[in-house]
Amino acid sequence: MGYDRTIAVFSPDGRLFQVEYAKEAVKRGTTCVGIVFKDGILLATIKPTTPLMLPEATEKIFQIDDHVGAVAAGLLADARSLISLSRIRAQIHRITYDEPMDVFSVARVIGDRMQISTLYAGLRPYGVSFLVGGVDKNGVHLIEADPSGMLYAWLAYAIGRGAALVNKIFKQKWKEGMSEKEALKLALEAIEKSEKEKGTLEVAIIKRGEKFRRVSEEEIKKV
Repeated sequence: MGYDRTIAVFSPDGRLFQVEYAKEAVKRGTTCVGIVFKDGILLATIKPTTPLMLPEATEKIFQIDDHVGAVAAGLLADARSLISLSRIRAQIHRITYDEPMDVFSVARVIGDRMQISTLYAGLRPYGVSFLVGGVDKNGVHLIEADPSGMLYAWLAYAIGRGAALVNKIFKQKWKEGMSEKEALKLALEAIEKSEKEKGTLEVAIIKRGEKFRRVSEEEIKKV
């Protein structure tokens, strides 16, 4: 139990149990997906709806800057704190260098902060994972940040409780150069198959030369 109760002690087989528990918290979150398509990135998730609660009261897809956003699975309070940090750093970079921060650097801000919380006694890891997506001068990027602070780059990926099924669907159906409409159809199909609970769909798109945009309910219904 000594290895189980502190973040600063490895178990004899080289594991940090608190980090593994944080990853389990992510698996309890609703399914979140990110898909790279031709000249853009799509982020999508489903927000559970509860009677008398306003859907807009909870946010799972966050705009970090005009060219980059993120979707979170896990503890949304942790997500909100990390997103606030990344927004501040992105604006400091824009003011200092008169150009937008590249997507990998934005993801690294989040990953570095998450990694710090795995080092010191008295802290707990952040119980949230992110898919950070955006477009910069180097191209279109989709980056996963997990509770250990590790960053992974993907072309299409899912996190949350339906991730295993959705990632199988992506391996079969994702193709290079797909259109925005094809990406939206694939995202909605994947979420529909992986999520049994009803909720409000939330979708955001960032395209080259355009700003972060949330997809309206009317557009989703047409698809």
